[in-house]
Amino acid sequence: MTEGNFVDYVKLNVSSGKGGKGSIHLHREKFITKGGPDGGDGGRGGHVIIRANKHLWTLYSFKFKKHFKAGNGGDGSKNRSRGANGEDLFIDVPVGTVVRNTDSKEILFEIIEAKQEEIIAKGGLGGRGNWHFKSSINQTPRYAQPGKDGVVVPVTLELKVLADVGLVGFPNAGKSTLLSVLTSAKPKISDYEFTTLKPNLGIVNYRDYKSFIMADIPGIIEGASEGKGLGHHFLRHIERNSILLFLIPSDTSDLKKTFEILRNELEKYNPELLDKSYIVALSKSDLLDEELIAEYNEEMKNIFKNTPYLIISSATQFQLTELKDLLWEQLKS
Repeated sequence: MTEGNFVDYVKLNVSSGKGGKGSIHLHREKFITKGGPDGGDGGRGGHVIIRANKHLWTLYSFKFKKHFKAGNGGDGSKNRSRGANGEDLFIDVPVGTVVRNTDSKEILFEIIEAKQEEIIAKGGLGGRGNWHFKSSINQTPRYAQPGKDGVVVPVTLELKVLADVGLVGFPNAGKSTLLSVLTSAKPKISDYEFTTLKPNLGIVNYRDYKSFIMADIPGIIEGASEGKGLGHHFLRHIERNSILLFLIPSDTSDLKKTFEILRNELEKYNPELLDKSYIVALSKSDLLDEELIAEYNEEMKNIFKNTPYLIISSATQFQLTELKDLLWEQLKS
């Protein structure tokens, strides 16, 4: 999936259908010149329904279409015939989509499982036909209810990527390069910061035809939890990852401080993120000689006592097989 096709935030206006009018009709047939009222009810307006589609990975289909309207209900007719209900409108979204009211910012619901359906805008009720209003006082009512209007709801769709492994690190830490080596994904790779502006997904093929999904999340900077850099536009994606892979480049000035900044930003955004399993990988080891690799290995052993860690290189594919083994073991547990 290319970065340009990945859309994870859209604002829509959805409108449910108007209810049909009730019928004003008096029964007439041969030999019956003054039959009673028999006007039928109007049909309800169509609902707007958000539906999960497991085959979708992005909100790209809403990039050029922002307005959606369900069908209106049919009017009632004679012989107490009810009007047809308006056609419901289904809006397909990827699993992992958060639906909120644009005006109030309130989360209405989250689409978290396949085939899930939620009504976002209920259709207007159909009006009652005149036969409902017959009474001992008024035997031939010439009145019926109009259908109720539908509702207009401004909604915001936010996609939180569903991936097994999420790559976390500063800009230019080598996340995109690692993803391109481990998967068939082709993320944009350059030697400047914030090359990645949208999450990229790739499937990592493992042994015995097993596989798992890895997501390259745009780089974190200090203050990201407060909206700096790309801020909340990418941090929300980490919430749905099963495992976090912290990627720290070997040319960092302070290994421990870099890791603590990354952890602190996640904790400030959502403390529950620290409950996830995580692995630390020192990337770009091709820049190091054997002596420095040994020193880094000793330093990581002291810093990450109870945390799995590895020293890797995407350029030379050093210990990438071991990394996949470690990720798979964490996923199984």
